Amino acid sequence: MTEPKIARKAPYAVALEAGKKYAWCRCGLSRKQPFCDGSHKETDMKPLVFVAEKSETAYLCGCKRTNNAPFCDGTHKTL
Repeated sequence: MTEPKIARKAPYAVALEAGKKYAWCRCGLSRKQPFCDGSHKETDMKPLVFVAEKSETAYLCGCKRTNNAPFCDGTHKTL
């Protein structure tokens, strides 16, 4: 798998907690989008692990093509 699967052509609005660790799905195969559920093990991709800097509603990329991972940058509008 060289390109991730497009999970959806829209971002996921997610409530993040400051200081909490998250694993954003990069492969697009997770059934717990936008977060990793281990489905990438069938691929050469790994999740992006990040710690939320502040508690907020964030818009995480659903198309997996963002240039600002894990956050949506609007790339889905061009797909």
